[in-house]
Formats: sequence, structure tokens, C-alpha cells
Amino acid sequence: MTKRRRPFSEETELTETVTIPVRFSEVDSLGIVWHGHYILYFEQGREAFGKAHHIDYLTVQRSGYTTPIVQSRCEHKLPLRYGDNARIVTSFVDTPAAKMIFRFRIYNDADQLVCQGETVQVFLDKDNNLVLGIPEFMLNWKRKVGLL
Repeated sequence: MTKRRRPFSEETELTETVTIPVRFSEVDSLGIVWHGHYILYFEQGREAFGKAHHIDYLTVQRSGYTTPIVQSRCEHKLPLRYGDNARIVTSFVDTPAAKMIFRFRIYNDADQLVCQGETVQVFLDKDNNLVLGIPEFMLNWKRKVGLL
């Protein structure tokens, strides 16, 4: 019997969903959400995930770290319009590297995928040095949620 090797990065069952209304200030002259706002929607998804799973920004900061985004990807499928609701599904991607990866799927009121993407965050210590090993607080969190 061969033991399955874990891939480098694997989307987990850890998800959180938040629904937000599309506001008038987020649309362009054509009445559709300006493309740059989708990154803000990703941020709202990350914040909701962090609060729900006890790995929010304040927890990270109290542990002595910051987690700047070093990579983001956003793939647009359909437009969102003023008056729509955006349902943001955020998933944690487990990786053995010292970083946090989140995947996002945004749906409209008709449950159509309108956008998908990913962000990658690294850990910086209190002196803004890149941390190459997974911080202890993150290892403890992974143990608590069953990823280790």
C-alpha cells in the first residue's frame, strides 16, 4: 500500500462565506463593478475567514507578525452590477511553506461564478524581516484546525 504524498499546496475544507451588497460607489459609468474592487472583495473574504477561524489580522499582529500580500491573481468571468449581491467564498490553501494562501470565488445572485482568484501572504517579524519558517502561532493554529 502506497501512502499518498501531499501536494505542495492543497485547498482545504476550511472556508468562510460572506455576502455583501454591491454599492453605487463601486460601479463605473456602465453600471458594472470596476475591476479593482474585486481585490477589495477578496479582502472582505479574508477578514470574514480570519474572524470565523480565529486567525484574524489582530491575532497575527498580537503574535508579533504582519502578513503583507506578495501576490494576487484575479480572473473575471461575468460582471457584477449595482444592486447585485456578491457572495464571496474564501478557502484556505494549506502549504508547507511559510506563507498563507487564500482562494476566492465570487458569485452573483443567480449563483453564477463572476470572479475567482488567489492571494499569497508572507510573514514578517516585528522588524519587517521575512520569516522563512512557519511561525509557532501558525503551527499551533494548523494543529487546532486539523491540518497538522
